[in-house]
Formats: sequence, C-alpha cells, structure tokens
Amino acid sequence: MNKYLSIISLALLSFTSQATNLINDERIKVQKDCFTSIFQSYDSWRGFMEKKYSKRIKTKEELLKKLSWFDSMFGEDNFNHYKNNLSCNTFKYQVDGNDVYGYIIKPKINLEKLPVLVYNRGGNGNFGGVVFGSMMQNLFPIANEGFVIIGSQYRGTFTKNPSAHDEFGGSDVNDVTALLDYIPSIEGADEQRIGMYGASRGGMQTHLALKKTSKIKAIATIAGTTDLLKELDFRPAMEKVYANRIPYYDKNKVAELERRSVLKWVSELSPNIPILLLHGENDKRVSAKNSIELASALTKNSIPHKLIIYPNDNHGLMQNKEKANKELVSWFREYL
Repeated sequence: MNKYLSIISLALLSFTSQATNLINDERIKVQKDCFTSIFQSYDSWRGFMEKKYSKRIKTKEELLKKLSWFDSMFGEDNFNHYKNNLSCNTFKYQVDGNDVYGYIIKPKINLEKLPVLVYNRGGNGNFGGVVFGSMMQNLFPIANEGFVIIGSQYRGTFTKNPSAHDEFGGSDVNDVTALLDYIPSIEGADEQRIGMYGASRGGMQTHLALKKTSKIKAIATIAGTTDLLKELDFRPAMEKVYANRIPYYDKNKVAELERRSVLKWVSELSPNIPILLLHGENDKRVSAKNSIELASALTKNSIPHKLIIYPNDNHGLMQNKEKANKELVSWFREYL
C-alpha cells in the first residue's frame, strides 16, 4: 500500500460506525465518531501502526524505535484524556453538487456557548488530509481549551469523483465557507463568535474565505503562503502542484497566482479583523518571508496583527508546538 492509499484508509476508517450527531442538520447525511474502529483505544491504534511499520522495517530494534517515536508523538495518557473530554465526528456534506468530507471537534461538557474555529488544512488533494493523528496533534489541544473546531478536507480529498477537483484556492474555497451555514446547528456553539485559522496552504484558504463572508471576527495563519509567485523562486517544485491543481494555469499563471496571494490585495483586508502570524524561521516548505512581508504590509495598512517567528523551527513548528498552541488559544480568547 503506498503512502497515499494508507492515508486514505486511515481517514476513512473513521466512517465505519454511527455516532451521536454533533451537527443537527438534515443536510448532513453521514456523521461518524472519530473514536471508533482502530481508534477505539490507544492499544488498537498502536497495534495497527505496529503492523504497518512491520511491513517496511526489517529489524526489531528499528521497529521498537519507531514505536517509541509514535508514543512520544501521541501517548496513551493524552489519547485517553482527549477521548474522555472531547467529542469528535467526521461527516459528509455537499458543496456545488460535490460530496465533501469534514470534521468537527468539541468539548463534551460546556456550561456556556463556546466560540467556534474554522480550521483550514494544508497540503493538496489527499496529501495533507486531516487524519486522526493530525487531529490529535494539532486540533485536539485547541478544542480542549474550550473551542468548537470545524473543518473541511476540501473537494476531491478521499474520493474518486473526477469532477470534484481541488483547485488550490479556487472553487474549493466554497467548501470552507459552506461550513459557516452549519454552525447554528451545532449545540453549544456560539454563532456570534467565529474565528478561522489555517496552516500552510490553509493560510491562503483563510484569506480567500474572508472575501466571501463577514462572519469571521479574527484569524490566524501558521506558515501561510502570502505570495505564490515569489514562492516559486524559493520552492520551484510547487510549479507542478500549481499546474496540476489550478484551472487554466498554463494560460493565466500570473493572474491566478496573484488572485491567491494576499500580499497583492492587502489594502482590501478589513481593519476590524485582527491577524496572528506564526512561522518557523527555518521553514523549508514556505519561506518565513511570507509572514514577515505580510506583517510589514499590514502595518502600512493599519491592520491589527501580531507576528511571531520561531528561531530554528520548521514548517510544522515541531520545536514550539505547545507555545504556538498557547498563542492561538490566547489570540482567539482575546478577540472572540
């Protein structure tokens, strides 16, 4: 099984058993509990991963090292804490006639209505899809602080529908804004306090989504791309992604990339929506200059913002994950 099929299988395993609906809306036909199948317990998840690792790791020593890494990344205590305290569903919804997968995470117990965060994932197509491991690492810690989190996998992800194509900031942005219609149907969610944040390509999605709605009160981006054309000099390999994803790229390259680059239209941003920018200094996927230059442009346009560059850290802020999560929580608590 190649790595993409493996990602798909892990994601779709969450769709194998019924769950209590977290979104009470008849337009959503399928809602499944994240904590089912191999994710019903830490042991079953770890056992599944051990079998997977065993297929490509030759020695017992290497296998034990890999399992030790797995435990350090996730851990049974963390797993049980999140399972006991959070509700998590995957679901299917329709946008522009396409079936799209999404996910929702919320605290099990809340005495008052909670603010909502729309999360925009990175990657493209199946690469970067939000599977259970990425939820546990990136989303569960935020939701556990008193937020409802809802997000889209984007059209074409984990499906075989050829007409549902991820356009990397094209019609797939509708998959993000469509989620806003379901927030009033989430019990315990405060539809008046909605924020949005995204990582990598998800930063681009966040800025594009704000062009289509006035419901968002504050945003944040993690290693976000702000000038796609300039980024090609830093990472030429992205040309292949753009050419494959963006419609009519061969004829309208500059126009399409500029339309997706917030640095080209900073003056159109609302001065009433504060922006948090987080970036790793040694990011090899998206240059930290994207966030630095956007912060400078925001200052010139009197748009409230905060920029944090983490020295020596990478694209995923792995050295400062806890600090970054605290920044996100503090930011949205202040402005929502």
